[in-house]
Amino acid sequence: MTQVIWIVLAVLVTFTIGYVGYSRYLAQFVDLDEDAETPAHKYEDGQEYVPAKKPVLLGHHYSSIAGGAPIVGPITAGAVWGWVPALLWIAIGNPLMGAVHDFVSLSGSLRHEGKSIGYIIGEYVGRKGKNMLLWFAFLTIVLVVAVFALVVAIVFNAFPQVATASFVYVALALVFGVYLYQLDGPFIPGTILFVAGVFGGVWVGLQYPFALFPLAEGSHTAGTFVVFSGSGSWVPASGALGANTAAWIPVVLVYAGIASALPVWVLLQPRDYLSSFLLYTGVGGALLAIIVGTVLGTSSQPLVVDSSIGMYNGFWGVEGVFLPLFPLLFITIACGTISGFHSLVSSGTTAKQLNKETDARLIGYGGMLGEGLLAAVALSTLAIGGFAADAAAGGIGGALPNFATGGGIILTSFGLPQTAASVFMALVLVSFLLTSTDTAVRLGRYMMEEIVGMPAGQTRTGLEGFSLGNLARGRYTNPVIQSLAAYALVASGEWVVLWGLFGGANQLLAALALLTATVWLANWDDSKQLISTGVPMAIMTTITVLGLLWLAVYENIYSNILQGGAESTAGLISSAVQAGLALVLIYLALSLVRIGYGNIRSARKEGGAVSAPSDD
Repeated sequence: MTQVIWIVLAVLVTFTIGYVGYSRYLAQFVDLDEDAETPAHKYEDGQEYVPAKKPVLLGHHYSSIAGGAPIVGPITAGAVWGWVPALLWIAIGNPLMGAVHDFVSLSGSLRHEGKSIGYIIGEYVGRKGKNMLLWFAFLTIVLVVAVFALVVAIVFNAFPQVATASFVYVALALVFGVYLYQLDGPFIPGTILFVAGVFGGVWVGLQYPFALFPLAEGSHTAGTFVVFSGSGSWVPASGALGANTAAWIPVVLVYAGIASALPVWVLLQPRDYLSSFLLYTGVGGALLAIIVGTVLGTSSQPLVVDSSIGMYNGFWGVEGVFLPLFPLLFITIACGTISGFHSLVSSGTTAKQLNKETDARLIGYGGMLGEGLLAAVALSTLAIGGFAADAAAGGIGGALPNFATGGGIILTSFGLPQTAASVFMALVLVSFLLTSTDTAVRLGRYMMEEIVGMPAGQTRTGLEGFSLGNLARGRYTNPVIQSLAAYALVASGEWVVLWGLFGGANQLLAALALLTATVWLANWDDSKQLISTGVPMAIMTTITVLGLLWLAVYENIYSNILQGGAESTAGLISSAVQAGLALVLIYLALSLVRIGYGNIRSARKEGGAVSAPSDD
């Protein structure tokens, strides 16, 4: 049987080549200058523009971009089409497309006052193109917030120990922020002390798990503290998701709203830095455990690909699924290879905190490779655990428990008990998700601020007056609007619909971010090659448009509406909404591509920039 170590080695080889070679070329290509003033220093305000040490910012960036998608996607794709196609797209696509996407999004933002990709494209194609992209990004953000809040709730429900541990590390992060930025405590001793506290939180969670509502007898670990008695049937979506899962969703959204409104030094920077040690340990530890367990045979079971996981299950996937490998494999894996959400993080929060331009290589390109390693770990947990049927049919609900359970098996290579190791891997997952959720809410506010035209470095509370503009852009009021919209989507109980819309919007956003980078480079200097960004942009546009057409035309219009696949009126309405949204996304994306392509042609015909990028 095939050993799982080959999955790890394949990814490590291609990622190493990409970082050592290609990222160095890209850093020179965009003229990164260690001595140049970054937006974090130019507009430092103690609120949003705050220079951060490279390891701190890397922790924030990596924590923010890595969520549930690079876990759910590879597990689901590997179960449907086989582990080899999934591995190839991760190992090859990530360093050539995803890491390039993140790096150029961050570098472009550095040249434009730390502004978003919407602002950048608006500099070259006009306000119409800018607002189209910003609204597209804002709607994608709402979908991201909804999906991530749901996934956190699912994990808290499956592992109540993780709920306790998560509260512990958030509390420690608040104290660490005061220690670091207000008391000016020494960095390294503080890191050692607070990181030890975060890992101690795992032990606290194992000893004192808690849930909001009780489940069926035996569903929770013995000794779980339950906050509310009763069935919880009054909680929205409790029928579809279960009372405990449904109750956690508003809690996560309230947390995300509060965290997004706080200055970045209070919670975002210290929490992401501390949680990064969990993430590095989880991802790096799992990769090392696969190597150690394979070489020394110390795992609780052989680290080989389970017989239930096919190497290649055919173009239409495992029997009974009927999904075309092209283009749906690429959209399903999504963030493990490339993600449009990352362009919002890179050009939203990260660019406002970058201390030196040259830090962009490690944080932008290297951070995305780190997410690819997470995808490889997720694929390995599927291969070892052998949960193909559950993962293929269960989506989020099937993939996430597989990650924790399979990851627990892997970590037994170090002699850890499988139960404790599984809880730790679940906490690693939640750490990714919590940071991504409140970062997404903060980014949504940035999008709205740019839509209404607020100057760089200025913020509003939203409480100055109850006009629609103030409420939409306010630091306190905008998160409320986003959270309510996200909750309305999740509370419907149609999480399968939500995941499909999120995936399509996210991948189209990646294509538009690459389009933005290509437009920027074409207007910067007519000698700049456009292959590095233009080719991935064309590939992602083609793949995603075809995938959304399949979702809209075949899955919804033909199968559900015309052939009667939707068995209820609600199902018909849901299918119509899905089809309509997919077609709207396609229209917006193709319209922006047409506008951007026209600008690129004009810039190259004139032999110079239509409007030169500037740091001013």
